[in-house]
Amino acid sequence: MKNAWWVGSSVGVLIAVGAVIGGGVWVNHSGFGLDHPEPMSVEMPEQLFSSAIDPDATEAPDFATLEKNLTSQAADSRLGTFVGVARDVESGEVVWEQNQGTAVRPASATKILTAAVALYELGREDTIKTEVVEGEQPGTVVIKAGGDVTLSEEMLDDLATQLGGQDIGTVLIDTSIWPDEGFASTWDPVDVDAGYIADVEPAMIEAARIGGSEGDLPRSHTPALDVAQALADRVGADTVDEGSAPDKAVLASVESDTLDQRLARMMKDSDNVMAEGIAKEVAASKDLATDSASTSKMTLEILKDKGFDLSGVSIVDNSGLSFDNLITPRLLDDILTRAATEPELSSLLTSLPIAHGTGTLEDRYDGLSGAGWVRAKTGTLTDTSALAGVVTSESGRVFTFAFVSNGSAIVPAREALDEMASILRDF
Repeated sequence: MKNAWWVGSSVGVLIAVGAVIGGGVWVNHSGFGLDHPEPMSVEMPEQLFSSAIDPDATEAPDFATLEKNLTSQAADSRLGTFVGVARDVESGEVVWEQNQGTAVRPASATKILTAAVALYELGREDTIKTEVVEGEQPGTVVIKAGGDVTLSEEMLDDLATQLGGQDIGTVLIDTSIWPDEGFASTWDPVDVDAGYIADVEPAMIEAARIGGSEGDLPRSHTPALDVAQALADRVGADTVDEGSAPDKAVLASVESDTLDQRLARMMKDSDNVMAEGIAKEVAASKDLATDSASTSKMTLEILKDKGFDLSGVSIVDNSGLSFDNLITPRLLDDILTRAATEPELSSLLTSLPIAHGTGTLEDRYDGLSGAGWVRAKTGTLTDTSALAGVVTSESGRVFTFAFVSNGSAIVPAREALDEMASILRDF
C-alpha cells in the first residue's frame, strides 16, 4: 500500500452556511489513512482523522462501473471537445481517461503548474520583505520592492508608522528586482480595466485592484508608482518617482503572508496577477529573467526536472490568461497526485476552492453530491472550461481528476464538469 501525505478538504474549514467541509486526509509513514467526517456537520467533529477505507475489505473496488459512468458523462454534448483523466490515489490506478495525453487550452488550470513550482522552489513558509531605505538626498526615502504584489493598506500604514517623525519630501520606488517586462504580448490590454490582469510589478497594492482587495475589479496601470504615492500620502511627501535604492540604512520594512497563504488567495479568486507575481518571485530567486516567456519556460523546466511528463505541453504565461497555453490533463492530474502523496506539495490541495463553499466554486454544485467534497481549480476562457482537483468518494477513496472542455459554452460546460466530478464523489 502506497504511503501518502495529504491534507485534504481541510480540517475544520467553515463555509458560509456554517458547515464543516469533510473529506480531508492525513497519512503517516505507517499507512494510508483518511479523514472522513460528516460533510455537513454544524459542529467540529470530535475525531478529525479516521480511516475511511475498511482495512479488512477483500472485495476489489468496482472501477469498471465508475469508468462506465464517467464515459457516459464525457459524451455530454455540453462538453464540446473534451479530454480528461481520473485517478485513485491509494492505488495510483487511472480509473478513467479520455485522451489524457492531448494538450488543450487549460485556462486558469495553468495555475496548478505555477503553484507546484513555487512550492518546490520556495517552500510553503516563504515570505517577501518590502523595505524602505534612506535615499541619497536629504528628505528622500526609497521603497525597495521585493516582489510582493499583495501589499495592503494596513502594511502601508505600518511602513508610515515606522517612518514617523521624519521630514520626508520625496518617495522613490526601486523595481529593479524584476527588470523585465511585466505585461505579456499574448495578453489583451483591455483586460486591465476589466480586472483580469495588470502590468505585473514587484510592488503592488492588492494586486493592483482599484477600490477593493478581492475579485475582478479594475486594475491600475501604474501599480508600483501607486505604492510610492500611497506611502507619500501617509508621510506627507510631495514627490514620487522611480529610482534606485542605495546601500543605506533600512528605515522600515513589512513582510508578506507565507506562500501557503498567498497560494490560497491566488486560487480562491483565480488571481492572474498573483500567479504571475509568484512565478516572477521564483525566477528572481534563481537569478533568471522575469519576463513571462522566461518564467513560463522556467516553470516547465522545473517540472521536467521533477520527473513530470511534458509531452505536448507548452505555456507562455503562468496564469492561464493566454489562449496560447496548451496543457494535458495527464500533467494536471500528475501534479495533483504528487500533491496527494508528497508533503512538499500538500498545501497545493488545501489551496483549492471548495465546491459550493469558497472562491470560484462558491456558486457551483448547488444540489450536487460533490458540494462540500470536491476541491478543484477552475479554468475559464472563451469556449474553454476546466476543472482539476481532488475528491473523497462515498466509499472513502480519494480521487484526483483533471477535466478540460474546449469549444464549448461556458455555463453549460461548467454544469457538466460539476456533474462529472460528482460521479467520483458518488462512488
